[in-house]
Amino acid sequence: MKKFSIGYRTLKTAFGAAIAIAIAQYFELASYASAGILTILCVQPTKKKSLHAAYTRFVASIIAMFYAFLSFELFSYHPLTLAAMLIVFIPTIVSLKVADGFVSSAVIIMHIYAAKSFSLALVYNEFALMAIGYGTGIAINMYMPDIQKELNYYRVKIEELYSKIFLEIANYLREGDTSWDGKEIIEAIKALNSAKSLAFKDVENHFTRRENDYYVYFDMREQQLEIIDRVLPKITALPVIVQEAVIVADFLQDLGEHVHSGNTASRFREKLEQVKIDFAQLPLPKNHEQFLAQAALYQFIEEMDRYLEIKQTFKGLKVKKERPQ
Repeated sequence: MKKFSIGYRTLKTAFGAAIAIAIAQYFELASYASAGILTILCVQPTKKKSLHAAYTRFVASIIAMFYAFLSFELFSYHPLTLAAMLIVFIPTIVSLKVADGFVSSAVIIMHIYAAKSFSLALVYNEFALMAIGYGTGIAINMYMPDIQKELNYYRVKIEELYSKIFLEIANYLREGDTSWDGKEIIEAIKALNSAKSLAFKDVENHFTRRENDYYVYFDMREQQLEIIDRVLPKITALPVIVQEAVIVADFLQDLGEHVHSGNTASRFREKLEQVKIDFAQLPLPKNHEQFLAQAALYQFIEEMDRYLEIKQTFKGLKVKKERPQ
């Protein structure tokens, strides 16, 4: 059984519905409870989604009132008339890309159908319900909890996983130890997916912000992980351990101990150039297995250069408490 919990959105939905109903009831509106329904439909995961929800529902409701007036007043307040109206109404709101407002507009349609007449008083009542319901939903959804701590948690977790991956590869290149199960790769993928989703939500909660530094950071880390995942099978399946492996291991040891959100990629790219120079000074392979091992290591350092190049394009994150570098 999933752990029982009450989140911010649940609390906002509950209190928002109660506030909307109380306001509508204070003004003695007919079907005042519907204001709570409209508020519930407007409480969304982010501020931008809440505004969009209110927009689609308002437009759909206006169209619904127009269709209800034409259908019920020109024909009759009959279930078959209602069915015929919905057959035309639904494709209309779909074509106008406001189909999300169907439920709220259906509430308005049912009010008109139940009233059995279309009057200015009814129109005023429905507009008042929409204003209170949608307005309360938007207002209460303007508060969003700070997710900076969660974003920083994912940042640190991902950096620790990358560090562990590099140190494990370095250990393999020195010792030939193949006991590592690579679980950090899977954990990093899951953490990146969750982190990017959270960072995107932060963008959606700021009307003037088009991107989030953390989102850019996690996207950069995802590109790096694709490189690691691509070359890892080759580096962990060397036929023999050659001298070049020790040089690469020393480089990875250094890199693994300095994984952080700052931008020091240029320094490590310089070190990688020295690795290439050291490679050139070593003797040529004596057999086919050594040749394959050296070729795999050469390919690996080229991929690591691409890994660092991706990091170099990132300006770096400003965090209050940075890990040791």
